[in-house]
Amino acid sequence: MSNDGPPRLVVGISGASGVVYGLRALDACRELGVESHLVVSKSAALTLAQETDVSLAEAQGRASVVYKASDVGAAIASGSFPTLGMIVAPCSVRTMSEIATGVTSSLLTRAADVVLKERRPLVLMVRETPLHLGHLRTMVRLAEMGAVIAPPMPAFYARPASLEAMVDQSVGRALDLFGLSWTPVKRWGRDVGPAPGEA
Repeated sequence: MSNDGPPRLVVGISGASGVVYGLRALDACRELGVESHLVVSKSAALTLAQETDVSLAEAQGRASVVYKASDVGAAIASGSFPTLGMIVAPCSVRTMSEIATGVTSSLLTRAADVVLKERRPLVLMVRETPLHLGHLRTMVRLAEMGAVIAPPMPAFYARPASLEAMVDQSVGRALDLFGLSWTPVKRWGRDVGPAPGEA
């Protein structure tokens, strides 16, 4: 990425359950001094209203730059716009499937396609269970294309004391994949588990 300003991360929030992951990713970007470029799908706006007391305007206010899902001419739709990559948190099966085919119908999936073609990290926090064979094959296809499939799994070794701590651990571990180290993450061998040198 060029040195013409702070690092930029594209944050996509799709319509799967778990919109809080995207919200916390935006908060983390702000705390880390990373410029967040947000695109929210129409379905995600509905999920936001069902799962939180946060309005769409408030969610967008957490981002550095906001784009409409229909704005396929936005900066993040071009590979010439330098970013660290993109996280989709949460990532719905529909969004995952659209990215896998390369037939993109919104800015969210177009931006993800751009990240893949530019060989930048694309991290998909896929939210679905159980998974049928079609889902698994789509994930394999995405992994072969260079995406990282990172379902938000609770890290019980970190002994989370709250739901918020579990969310932050998942988000922080996803941000690790961009080389971003967020303070709330509990790390094995440092914060929890055996210390270095212990038998």
